[in-house]
Amino acid sequence: MACASCSTKDGSTKGCKNNGTCGTDSCNKLTVFDWLSNMSLPGGEAPFSWVEVRYKNGRKEYYNNTENLTLSIGDVVATQAKAGHDIGMVTLTGELVRVQMKRKNIPVNVEEGLKIYRKASQKDIDIWQTAREREEAMKVKARQFAIDLKLQMKISDIEFQGDASKATFYYTAEDRVDFRELIKVFAREFRTRIEMKQVGFRQEAARLGGIGSCGRELCCSTWLTDFRSVSTSAARYQQLSLNPQKLAGQCGKLKCCLNYELDTYLDALKSFPKSDVKLYTEKGTAVCQKTDIFKGHMWFAYEGEWMNWHKITTEQANEIIEINKKKEKITSLEEYALDLVEDTKTEFENVVGQDSLTRFDNPKPHKKRRNNRRKKGPAQGQKNTGGDNKATSRKNTPPATKNTEPKKPKPKPRQRPNQSNKPKVEGEVKKQNPNQNRKRNQRRKPGNNQNKSQNTKNAEK
Repeated sequence: MACASCSTKDGSTKGCKNNGTCGTDSCNKLTVFDWLSNMSLPGGEAPFSWVEVRYKNGRKEYYNNTENLTLSIGDVVATQAKAGHDIGMVTLTGELVRVQMKRKNIPVNVEEGLKIYRKASQKDIDIWQTAREREEAMKVKARQFAIDLKLQMKISDIEFQGDASKATFYYTAEDRVDFRELIKVFAREFRTRIEMKQVGFRQEAARLGGIGSCGRELCCSTWLTDFRSVSTSAARYQQLSLNPQKLAGQCGKLKCCLNYELDTYLDALKSFPKSDVKLYTEKGTAVCQKTDIFKGHMWFAYEGEWMNWHKITTEQANEIIEINKKKEKITSLEEYALDLVEDTKTEFENVVGQDSLTRFDNPKPHKKRRNNRRKKGPAQGQKNTGGDNKATSRKNTPPATKNTEPKKPKPKPRQRPNQSNKPKVEGEVKKQNPNQNRKRNQRRKPGNNQNKSQNTKNAEK
């Protein structure tokens, strides 16, 4: 049988409107694995008559099967309630029920215990499902009524009894709330018996469900049934940062998973000396700065030299403490720290076929690039000179092929006879060549040739 409040009828929890907490056989939340199902009892004893029945959001109760009904896990049964009857699903039978009742301190030999009436008929199931479909709309209205009355409370969930004769409102609040006026409003609006039940923030998160910071569904909404107190000392022992945003769960309290590995850390810390212990050496007094629980290492620093840390093992630290108890001092911590000098070079293995991780460590010397900057074009209003055509022609021409022939030695330039090599005579005056001075003046004044050419043209005219 699938849940009528689910959008999927195939029995899966993907489309469940109640986050997999509807209490039918389509949701297997907070179930106990019956590992004794295939084992027969010794001596032919009669099976245990009590069964475990689960309701909405993992609420479980234990009932006595006085009618000796043949029940199995997944059967929907009608159970005894304070007024009327309730509808639930059998989740555990046999000897494991005795173990669970013993763990929760529930007495077995009780004549006033609740009983199972019968297996639920189709009419019982239809009434139950019709009542369940009203819960979501009622929750929205109930929250609005609480806001209008300015009550400091939050209504987290509503649960109808199997015969739709009573509705239980679960709420959370920091302080005590006077909800007498609110109950009158609920009874007048919803036309049913009202019961208010306060739950803790952890129980609220368990009923609503969600995804934790680890990426998995919340432990309290899947398998965790008892909530133990969690303190900040659990985070200190595990050397976690005391950040309330990271240590708090969706309920606003410290995460329950802080207690999971706490016993292992406490056992490992037994071999460590206390963190406030001091090591006395001839060089100075050393104070503990950091500990590594997994590797069993400790870091100490001398008073006044806080930047220089010395790593030693817990065995070495305990050895130094025993020496200090005899009112003796060691020479220095460096003698012990030399044994733990490690090579910081890390070798990586190319498993995926990627590039080497150290390819940028020793880069190859790159060749000098030529400065191929483009020459600036002519300004507006100026004619393009032949220099630009040469630049463009160089770009368009293909690169010249390299000549493999050996280079010929360049011929030495001709040397003109240098008169300065001649011995100078005192009083000798250097003669000047008049033709040479004319050539110099012509080079300095390029306009002279133009003037001459104009004069000749005018004379011809």
